[in-house]
Amino acid sequence: MKKILLLIFFFCLTSTLFSQQKTGRPFFTGDVNFTLGVNENYTIFNDDDNETFLVPSALFFRVGFGYEFKRRVAIAFNTGFDYHWNYAVSAFPTYGSLKYNIKERDDNAFFTEVRYGKMWTPSSNYPDGNYYGLGVGLQVAGEKRWNTILRLDFHRKGIIGFENNRLDSVSLGIGFSFF
Repeated sequence: MKKILLLIFFFCLTSTLFSQQKTGRPFFTGDVNFTLGVNENYTIFNDDDNETFLVPSALFFRVGFGYEFKRRVAIAFNTGFDYHWNYAVSAFPTYGSLKYNIKERDDNAFFTEVRYGKMWTPSSNYPDGNYYGLGVGLQVAGEKRWNTILRLDFHRKGIIGFENNRLDSVSLGIGFSFF
């Protein structure tokens, strides 16, 4: 009788362990963002200059890895390369991020993300500074473990020598996450 009870207990234990939904999962992420700036050569109501009001002004590349908790909250460590060609500024931000999924439906998620970290500049013209970011985005479920990410982000780089000793930008981005 003890053997049968032990066998039933062992069977129930193994089926429970293998049937439970996982509460978290690691992931890898990457994205490319671009910033549009106001064209200084643009004149209003002048159709002859062939200038546009907004022009691309910066490009950001990011990669990172993290862990998602209960499909709602994720933390990650990221690094990247930023280049603002209007100011000839290159920067290498490294930061931690906290992502919160506001709404989910069918593995798609609308999220907000906060970033904080350190930024290094390879040029001696500008000292190193802090990096801050805030954004919203949409994660669209793809096949198997790949997801597409569309995002709108605000970036603040603490660089002495700019107005108020910082360089602010708003960017649009596309990226991926791999679980």
